[in-house]
Amino acid sequence: MKFKKKAAATKQSIPTSSLPDIIFMLLIFFMVTTVLREFDIQVSYTLPSAVQIEKIDNKRIVTYIWVGRDGRVQIDDNIVLIPEIQSIAAKKRREIPQVIISLRVDEGSRMGIVTDIQQQLRKGDALRINYSALQKL
Repeated sequence: MKFKKKAAATKQSIPTSSLPDIIFMLLIFFMVTTVLREFDIQVSYTLPSAVQIEKIDNKRIVTYIWVGRDGRVQIDDNIVLIPEIQSIAAKKRREIPQVIISLRVDEGSRMGIVTDIQQQLRKGDALRINYSALQKL
């Protein structure tokens, strides 16, 4: 009498008992690391183009100043007057000493407005200034 070997009747399957834990951890990770746009831009502007540009690595220390076509100036969510920039820049500098002020100026704006903003930033001791531009292809 010969004995026959029976094949194992178990299925090879992927264990899914820890799948909800993995999904939950990934969800928390992406929620913590995602940075959402914080401001509603109230001025209309078109960035100038440049041949060589550099990206800022740490965007958490950047404060944006938008200058629109019509000469209006916006910092964060507020439209401000040029003389107010000095006190706002000094306050930002006290909160974040390494703050970078990024100017997003419309390409058709007058240089006088930009110069006035630069003078107010100097008076507010905000000396790390960046000029935003689009890369020219």
